[in-house]
Amino acid sequence: MAENSKLADTLNELTLFVNDRIEGYQTAAHETKDPQNQAYYQQLVAQSEQFVRDLNDFAQAAGGDAESSTTLKGKFYRGFMDAKALVTNRSEASILDSNIYGEEWAIKAYTEALESAELTGAARQAVERQHQASQATLRKLQQLKGVASVS
Repeated sequence: MAENSKLADTLNELTLFVNDRIEGYQTAAHETKDPQNQAYYQQLVAQSEQFVRDLNDFAQAAGGDAESSTTLKGKFYRGFMDAKALVTNRSEASILDSNIYGEEWAIKAYTEALESAELTGAARQAVERQHQASQATLRKLQQLKGVASVS
């Protein structure tokens, strides 16, 4: 039972970061003036919401609770980024910078979760898939930033 509890804790902690990801991309979708970026951010919100559903399902199967909160660090960061957005007039480059930073934190959270010995089977496979998707998102955001800095 203790292993299930540790597994649920690992999944819940990861879910906090994915919930941060949802809030970050919702903010980006609201702030961007680029319709293509807005559609992409909305797609990432939907993807993250599915990730949360999957993680919560595994956490509940392990005897834990579903997690709907965000991290304290994420709350502070979003406050900082809101203030920065006012100063930079919500430039596409600053929105992309925020998303890149947030995605880097999500990847760290996935990496830490994957280091957990309790994470096995279908839950591990789901976390690995999400981790790969997060890495692909980071690459795409970096490409978009390269395009944004040129234009």
